Amino acid sequence: MSDQNTEQLQQRLDDLECQLAFQEQTIEALNAALSSQQLLITKMQDQMKYVVGKVKNIDSSNLATQDEETPPPHY
Repeated sequence: MSDQNTEQLQQRLDDLECQLAFQEQTIEALNAALSSQQLLITKMQDQMKYVVGKVKNIDSSNLATQDEETPPPHY
């Protein structure tokens, strides 16, 4: 092989190594973001279950029925 071919191959190899390093860094960053979002989603699901449980346990007698008319706020 000539020196020019060797230099071209070395340059291509260097470019591929740079691209691979960049892709690995990007994948790690995406993985960290995905893990963080999954933790947040899990926390929000737990909070939603808590709120739904609280709403279901509200005593319906405290709420006005459709037949009852609540007085206007100025009374």
